[in-house]
Amino acid sequence: MAFELSIPQLGVSMTEGELTEWLVEDGTSVRTGDPVYVLATDKTETEIEAPADGVLRIKAGPGETYAVGTVVGEIG
Repeated sequence: MAFELSIPQLGVSMTEGELTEWLVEDGTSVRTGDPVYVLATDKTETEIEAPADGVLRIKAGPGETYAVGTVVGEIG
């Protein structure tokens, strides 16, 4: 079963965030809790962690702004 990595809503008024960098490469094995990408908002930068063990498949590039809920990768 694959787990989707989507842009989380980190604050009540947050509607989008910038994926500033991937911390692991496409095809890398990750474990639950490993930081996988950095999400920047107008107030903070946050490392987003893997929700499951598996292999990361990147679906969105860094340096772009995405709406909350946009799938940027998956772990399968």
